[in-house]
Amino acid sequence: QLSEDVERVSENPMEEREGDMEVHEDSSSVILPDGELGTTTPSLRFSKTCLKNVFSVILLFIYLLLMAVAVFLVYQTISDFREKLKHPVMSVTYKEVSFYDAPGIAFYPGKAQLLSCKHHYYDHIPPLVNPGQPGDIECTTQRINYTDPFTNQTMKYALVVQGPRDVKKRELVFLQFHLNETNQDFSAIDYLLFSSFQEFVSSPEKAKFMKDCESSYSSWKFSGGFRTWVKMSLVKTKEEDGSETVEFKQETSVVNYIDQRTKPGSDQLFFVVFEWKDPFIQTVQDIITANPWNMIALLCGIFLALFKAADFAKLSVKWMIKIRRRHLKRTRQVTNHIS
Repeated sequence: QLSEDVERVSENPMEEREGDMEVHEDSSSVILPDGELGTTTPSLRFSKTCLKNVFSVILLFIYLLLMAVAVFLVYQTISDFREKLKHPVMSVTYKEVSFYDAPGIAFYPGKAQLLSCKHHYYDHIPPLVNPGQPGDIECTTQRINYTDPFTNQTMKYALVVQGPRDVKKRELVFLQFHLNETNQDFSAIDYLLFSSFQEFVSSPEKAKFMKDCESSYSSWKFSGGFRTWVKMSLVKTKEEDGSETVEFKQETSVVNYIDQRTKPGSDQLFFVVFEWKDPFIQTVQDIITANPWNMIALLCGIFLALFKAADFAKLSVKWMIKIRRRHLKRTRQVTNHIS
């Protein structure tokens, strides 16, 4: 409207000059009161201009508030991204396999003797024919002596047995030990699980290999006079440097053994079964949920909004200054006409 008024004034300069002449003539002939000189039209225009200025100021404050919110969002986004980098989330995946790499089972029998060791399938263990008597040893075994990794003085004797690997046929390993010793109130045999029996066999320094395994893995026990059923599950953990560590989780159930020998002696019998719990290998790794591309896209949108808000604020200020100048110019023109 202001630009149309300016164009109208510029197109009709003669009418304004004639109006000026009429005003001069009328003013010379007629004296009007001060309150009646051009009060209607300038006051109306001034009220419209004032409303426009107030509306522009309100818009300017709204966009300044939006800019403040955008700056806060930028700060919050960067803070959240840094926090997610410091605290990654643990991711667990499961991989189904038909065959496991046969684990190694290291027994520390002490004075106990291995009587029998067999591989069975489909979770079926036939009754013992001659319990407490030497039987068939059908498992792949190795005997190793090495120094204790924690004391470096005590010699340890380990019997390493190849574990089950065919998970589809529910392969299990059944072992029987015999201990002819009665001077102990409690008797147990320690055992240790490690991930690969083949890696142990192909190792050039088996003593060092066993020392490293004992330092890295936990050891468990199974007691005499019971049948201990061990169901294993494999957990692989990927570290931040790319290395991978392997550990075992196990569920153990114990069943009492009823000695039905004709002449049960004072010796102690041990029975233990090792089987895979399920065909799933659990892989654990830390992942960072913060996506840098999403953050970059969000920041670009926020900065674009900031620039648009700043541009609008600048244009609003320029428009207010222009309106103010036009208003002052019209006021001066009206004053000059009246004078």
